[in-house]
Amino acid sequence: MKQIEIFEITSPCIGVCQSGPKGYCLGCFRSRDERLHWTKLEENVQSAIIKACALRKKRANQAKSKQAQSKEEQKQTDLFE
Repeated sequence: MKQIEIFEITSPCIGVCQSGPKGYCLGCFRSRDERLHWTKLEENVQSAIIKACALRKKRANQAKSKQAQSKEEQKQTDLFE
């Protein structure tokens, strides 16, 4: 059964509007097409995009954290050489 949306889904744009290495916006994590067609999409599609963006953001933050941890480990290794 389709759930009725009470409120309009607003754009997740935060005004950064720069593409990252995988083509997703560094601010809202939407693809170029998702940003371009946002106002024309049905609410269920917008909702699915919001969920996908949350996963993309989580993965990007995990990768960034892992990268920072590797750099810190490399610094510590360099100190002992």
